[in-house]
Amino acid sequence: MHDERTRIEERVQRAHDQRIKPAVYAATVPFEVEAWQAPGEPVSFEEAAAARYEPFAMNTPWGPPWGTTWFRMRGQVPAEWAGKRVEAVIDLGFVGDWPGNQAEALVHLADGRPLKAVNPLNQYVPIANPATGGEQIDYLVEAASNPDILKDNFSKTTPMGDKLTAGSAPLYTFQRADLAVLDEEVFHLDLDLQVLRELMVHLPDHEPRRHEILHALDRAMDALDLDDVSGSATAVREVLAPVLAKPAHASAHTVSGVGHAHIDSAWLWPIRETKRKTSRTFSNVTALADEYEDFIFACSQAQQYEWVRDNYPHVWARIQDSVKKGQWAPVGGMWVEADGNLPGGEAMARQLIHGKRFFIEHFGIETKGVWLPDSFGYTAAYPQLAKLAGNEWFLTQKISWNQTNKFPHHTFWWEGIDGTRIFTHFPPVDTYNARFSGEEMDRAVRNYSEKGGGTRSLAPFGWGDGGGGPTREIMERARRLADLEGSPKVVVEHPDDFFAQARAEYPDAPVWVGELYLELHRATYTSQARTKQGNRRSEHKLREAELWATTAALHAPGYSYPYEKLDRLWKTVLLHQFHDILPGSSIAWVHREAEAEYARVAEELEVLTAEAVAALGAGSTRVFNTSPFDRSEVVRTADRALAYVEVPANGSAPLADAEPAQPVRVSGRVLDNGLVRVEVAEDGTLSSVFDVRAQREVLASAGNLLRLHTDLPNYWDAWDIDSHYRNRYTDLLEASSVEVVSEDPLEGAIRVTRSFGKGSTITQTISVRADSPRIDFATEIDWHEAEKILKAAFPVDVRAAHSSAEIQFGHVQRPTHTNTTWESARFEVSGHRWVHVAEPGYGVAVLNDSTYGHDVSRTVREDGGTTTTVRLSLVRAPRIPDPEADQGRHRFTYSLLPGASIEDTVAEGYSLNLPLRVADAAGAPEPVVSVAGENVTVEAVKLADDESGDVVVRLYESGGGRATGVLRTGFPLAGAQITDLLERPLEDAPVEDGGVPVALRPFQVLTLRLRRG
Repeated sequence: MHDERTRIEERVQRAHDQRIKPAVYAATVPFEVEAWQAPGEPVSFEEAAAARYEPFAMNTPWGPPWGTTWFRMRGQVPAEWAGKRVEAVIDLGFVGDWPGNQAEALVHLADGRPLKAVNPLNQYVPIANPATGGEQIDYLVEAASNPDILKDNFSKTTPMGDKLTAGSAPLYTFQRADLAVLDEEVFHLDLDLQVLRELMVHLPDHEPRRHEILHALDRAMDALDLDDVSGSATAVREVLAPVLAKPAHASAHTVSGVGHAHIDSAWLWPIRETKRKTSRTFSNVTALADEYEDFIFACSQAQQYEWVRDNYPHVWARIQDSVKKGQWAPVGGMWVEADGNLPGGEAMARQLIHGKRFFIEHFGIETKGVWLPDSFGYTAAYPQLAKLAGNEWFLTQKISWNQTNKFPHHTFWWEGIDGTRIFTHFPPVDTYNARFSGEEMDRAVRNYSEKGGGTRSLAPFGWGDGGGGPTREIMERARRLADLEGSPKVVVEHPDDFFAQARAEYPDAPVWVGELYLELHRATYTSQARTKQGNRRSEHKLREAELWATTAALHAPGYSYPYEKLDRLWKTVLLHQFHDILPGSSIAWVHREAEAEYARVAEELEVLTAEAVAALGAGSTRVFNTSPFDRSEVVRTADRALAYVEVPANGSAPLADAEPAQPVRVSGRVLDNGLVRVEVAEDGTLSSVFDVRAQREVLASAGNLLRLHTDLPNYWDAWDIDSHYRNRYTDLLEASSVEVVSEDPLEGAIRVTRSFGKGSTITQTISVRADSPRIDFATEIDWHEAEKILKAAFPVDVRAAHSSAEIQFGHVQRPTHTNTTWESARFEVSGHRWVHVAEPGYGVAVLNDSTYGHDVSRTVREDGGTTTTVRLSLVRAPRIPDPEADQGRHRFTYSLLPGASIEDTVAEGYSLNLPLRVADAAGAPEPVVSVAGENVTVEAVKLADDESGDVVVRLYESGGGRATGVLRTGFPLAGAQITDLLERPLEDAPVEDGGVPVALRPFQVLTLRLRRG
């Protein structure tokens, strides 16, 4: 037989594109259209309905960036269309090849009820099936003219990322607003051809099935009347029916499809636009559920449900109905799909708590899995936290983006730092926006790593980010692929069902231990430093407010615990931990609003904390310690004077004039407190840090070396830092001034000022305090660089085999060598409040109050000694998607802690991030809780969320070993329970001699519910 593949494939392609596709709609009649441009921000339906509209013609430009245009569309179904399927078809002038982040609209009926959205690949609105003829149609369409930020493929900066800079020129040209008859036979022929042709081209040439489909398509084209596509469609489908009817092989892979619409809670659009995106997509989803009984849609992010509930009650009611029918599956159990590395431990717990509670309260459903397809790596604390929240499985896809190493598993057990394992799946289709194309189905099978062990994988399908979610075309593809020779079998089902079956068939799946590190998007640990600082400060201020509000509730008559306010503030912080806000990868508008929101949160939390402290009474000046560790340190009082105080963990003490054992002496550029002696060089670097206690020099070369690197990644500016950044740099060794600014016996300080680059300045106050080996670097930067990253380096004379970095409820160890590609790829990593490096018997820590990114490397010197260098990433200057990212002023502190054990480092990390509070208060209530026992660390103290008055304490083992201790209360204790994260009882905890004995495995998290006597 002659090879006619090219002729036939080209024949089918042209006939489909130029004849069959245009014939899907058999007849059209244009709407009569009028328009009204809403001024400023979006308005309510009621305001839009009352506005004055002007006639609007097709092919007319409309829509300034971030604007809202309302269109009134009126029409009448022609009488001759009776008995046919009639739809509205609306093309707003869609652009580009990405269905999200551009023009989209929500169609309302005249009474204000949302009907369905209009999106680039979902342009229809159902009217009648069958029509009676004569139906009067009156729509009010809210159209958003969001700019296509991706149109230059992230190759150019754009002012479109903020309404303040985007201008007002129209972005789109309206193309179509018609009443139309859907020719259902042609519609199905279109899908028959697409599915078969895509299957065919992805089958190997030697497969008989490929050639069988090829010749069936050729015969089908012979049956097609090019002058009467509609009239011949049935005959064409009959030719194709036999090849569509052949069942899949018995051993065919099974793809479990679940409808999905990944909607970033903010990214290339502001939060206000996400609120509208959710309403549009969810309208589409509920409409599709009415049409396809076998459709199931998985949706995460409780925050987005709450937006719809509060702003679109009709859509909310439809969601509730779909949930009852089993077609809508709440998943994920988190408030938002948060960043997987940067949120603190308690914040990550609250993501799960608030998310799961929302679904239980509003749907009576307890979600079973963590659904987090698109985040930039995943902390090794996740398995334990997920299980403590009642989850059974974890899903992501993003690790497939690795630059260097292919992750070896798709279905596996993920083991966290405490030993907890959770069943985990990475969809081998490598997308969370699947459409069941031939290429996707081929990739899912070819890519699947578990062949011989497992037989199934998951495929989330649907257009995300405003693309409108799943479509009927995708559902039709799924139906055709349910049992088709040459293809994996597709079944649309709930993700819980998939995970149950995958675990049952593969219980001995392989194990991956530790973090899921994404070998990409490493700059998200640093970009948009003020957003990250706002998160860190908010997390610690929430801890502080909860502790002192609990103290006041227990000891101050008449004080009312601020449940509602704390709940609202937590949810605000959780929202901004979304995986494109906290990582710094959003447009300028998002980060401008985030900074303002963090400022409001800080102000309100300050008021709540002050009210709680004031409720304890007045009469003397006291110092309040929110840290879980006793502290003896220098504090700055209200009049800026210094004092030395001793304060118990989670408690308070009078402001007394205690005498430190090791006051500070200042001589020239030397700060010495008897514990450490710090010498500042003429260029402002540290020439020496001598640990007096250990009698050893800490530094191997100049310390606090500020290095400015060129930072132009190959792609994704705000997201990525590529390894070549290390090759070009400038060391900042010219100091404008180096001057002593404090010779107080409680604090010696030297200030170093530098100017560099394009008008940037950095001022650092290097301070040593009495009785503390910690050296602080209070830093102020006025930053005006572009495509640069600034790092601070501490090369220490320590031979460290690994570094330890704090994560949620513990820490992870990473090798300092680069023996393998896996280790080499970790050239930039994340951590929370500290990084620690050590050799047997001696360690050094670098602490911070708001940075996350860092790198650790080591080299061997000519003298045979080893230098281990810890470098903090302080600030970047990406230009896409926010051309002004990080520009302006930054204030933060980082510290060097010589001679530090892990236990010392944990305590000082809390100390740096939880400054002592000085306030007027009377009396000395005992701390709500205190713990006797090393490494049993209290992370949160609060009243129970059910408003029962019980006290909830969350603690964890912080050293990486086993720990025992006794938790004692500052109130009469009637009983104790161990609970899950949602404060539901798991078992009774023993109470002995008025305390609760605890025994923890390494990094174990324990939540105790304490009943007051």
